[in-house]
Amino acid sequence: MRVPFIQPPSKLPLKALAIVVGAGAIATAGFAAFSWMPASASRAAASEPIVRPARVMEIAYQQESQSLVLAGTVVPRIESTLGFRVTGKITNRTVDVGTIVKPGDLIAQLDPADFRLAVDNARAALASADADYVRAKADHERYLNLRGTGAFTTQTLEQRQSLAQTTLARVEQAKSQLASAENNLAYTELRADAPGVVTAVQAEVGQVMTQGQGVVRVARTDELEILVGVPEHRLKAVRKAEVASFELWSDPGHRHAAKLRELSPSADPMTRTYPARFSVIAPPEFIGLGMTATLAFERPDAAPVAEVPLSAIFQRGTQPAVWVVDKESGTVTLRPVTIARWRDDTAAIAGGVKDGEMIAVAGVHKLEAGQKVKPVQQAAR
Repeated sequence: MRVPFIQPPSKLPLKALAIVVGAGAIATAGFAAFSWMPASASRAAASEPIVRPARVMEIAYQQESQSLVLAGTVVPRIESTLGFRVTGKITNRTVDVGTIVKPGDLIAQLDPADFRLAVDNARAALASADADYVRAKADHERYLNLRGTGAFTTQTLEQRQSLAQTTLARVEQAKSQLASAENNLAYTELRADAPGVVTAVQAEVGQVMTQGQGVVRVARTDELEILVGVPEHRLKAVRKAEVASFELWSDPGHRHAAKLRELSPSADPMTRTYPARFSVIAPPEFIGLGMTATLAFERPDAAPVAEVPLSAIFQRGTQPAVWVVDKESGTVTLRPVTIARWRDDTAAIAGGVKDGEMIAVAGVHKLEAGQKVKPVQQAAR
């Protein structure tokens, strides 16, 4: 560095001039020393490798289960349309939509006048047939008493025996006709055969009904199910699900057991999902038809997996990998791994690293192969 030239005053004493020149020389030497020291220090620092701290975790393989959650609806297993078994005119209907019925409760009734007449006619026919049988039986028994006399002939015996058997058959026929007429009279009353709730009314008082025509629609409440739509990429998981449970939106925090009963082989044309029905094993008291439920499935993994944070995965092209940290030297090595499944914030490693090895879980994109790090342990998830 060049020292600036200072013009001495014309009348400056010789001693003062010497002091000024000495001070400039000292300043020059000090600046030169200051400029040389940082350069030497930087060269010394560059010769030593930089060891960075790295957050790591230890690989621990565990047997875990996969979970799948689907939204569904509470539906009855059986929902049937009830109708009269005979033809007639409705004179009374005792239920409306939403009515809860029990077995034996009256739902509707037809005009029974014609059916009562049919019963009376069948009873009269039975009485007539029974009288004929009594007379024919008495004649047959009296003729048997003539056996061994001149008035007895085998041909007459056979005729009276045949007449007694014919009249007995007519009696049985009349009994059957009477029972049928009484049944038809009973069929004029439509009654519930199982507990349920009326979901639709299809006939009104005064309407003439044909045999089998629907009057009301009843959903049975003794067997309830959860109906869900399964996406096609989840079919395999649903079929292999060993445990299923549901939670009602109206009662969060309480789960109840369910079991797969039916999985449709074809997709719904509107939703493009596969309808599945899960039987409710022990329905709670407050469950109701049409309620929304959340169905959850649990299926164990085929092999143990290790859950690691997503920040530990280093994507090299299409192959996921992790940085394995050597426990003795602290150097890192990039190793490809097999991912069993991805989640929101974790990944399940199925292979590629061994149980007990350490991997870096943060800043993986700043690491280089062979780089030394200072491990900062993180608890395994």
